[in-house]
Amino acid sequence: MANGVHFRPTRAEINRDALGHNAKIARQLAGKSHLLGVIKADGYGHGVLTVAEAISAHVDAFAVAFIDEAITIRNAGFQHPIVLLEGCFSAAELPVCAHYNFQPVVHQQQQLDAILTARMVRPLSVWLKVDTGMHRLGWPQAQVKSVYNELKASAQVGSVTMMSHFANAENQTHPLNNHQLALFEEICAQTESKLDTSLATSAALVSSAIDMTQHSGHWIRTGILIYGDNPVGNSKPLPEPLIAAMRLVAPVIALREVKAGESVGYGGTWTAERPSLIATVAIGYADGYPRHAHNGTPVIINGQEAPLAGTVSMDMITVDVTDLNAIAIGDDVELWGPNLSVARVAKHADTISYDLLTSITARVPRVTT
Repeated sequence: MANGVHFRPTRAEINRDALGHNAKIARQLAGKSHLLGVIKADGYGHGVLTVAEAISAHVDAFAVAFIDEAITIRNAGFQHPIVLLEGCFSAAELPVCAHYNFQPVVHQQQQLDAILTARMVRPLSVWLKVDTGMHRLGWPQAQVKSVYNELKASAQVGSVTMMSHFANAENQTHPLNNHQLALFEEICAQTESKLDTSLATSAALVSSAIDMTQHSGHWIRTGILIYGDNPVGNSKPLPEPLIAAMRLVAPVIALREVKAGESVGYGGTWTAERPSLIATVAIGYADGYPRHAHNGTPVIINGQEAPLAGTVSMDMITVDVTDLNAIAIGDDVELWGPNLSVARVAKHADTISYDLLTSITARVPRVTT
């Protein structure tokens, strides 16, 4: 890049209107519940400030992983409450939280101790995380009531929101879903009759099996839905179709004919079964395109689908365009976007859409459209 000009045409086009459209759908689906827009990991790779601006009118608060991400958002002028999903890593963060209205999750003893002994300009709103079966973060059931009472009795705490996390929300028939929901409700019942709570995520929001939208005090954490991906394949009907917010694009930079029996790329993982035309495309694993994408992973060129042919390189991929019409050097190749879902590409790479979106590296410019 020279003077802000990008000469390499590989890019991630970010559709601001799509972000707003998807957030509006999430708002409609949320019903009586509050909506927490999850914009951690640089807005799932879309650019955190772009996402924050696009969805701000549709969400009641933002959520990020840690305080550094929150400070970036606040310094840009956004005034929404911001939840820190991993909480604070040290007591030094607590006065910053109080000053900026950051709301930390409290999931372990050191965080609790730090809050109870802190001195801050105003009380904190905190989120008390309980472990209902994810076994990643959170307090076990036996400790929740005492922790809740300590927080409520503290002059340093203004409010407490109870939260947990489904481990299998994408699988609507998984037996752990109902177990976690029942356990969460049982734990909450041991505290107060009227609580602010948060259990549902994007998957639960669109799931026919788990409905938290009738709870006026419930916060639904919506992440991947905002970016245009439905994490539940067989979901309830949506008010409107989601729109992919990222279109990952790279150009064809070479075309070459290979004979039947010749291989392409590192390790010779793809061999031509007929005379073939191979397009080389200027994107690779250094850009975040998955190296483990299998032969046959689809791309779109001029409205036509073509399969990956050969191992992904650092800066390039190779695609079999033998059956396509009128392919030329310079043609745009859509790696994923509105014409090819990121979830479909993820399946070919044995991963999930979250991984692909957040893996796009800084050398791929985000171009807002």
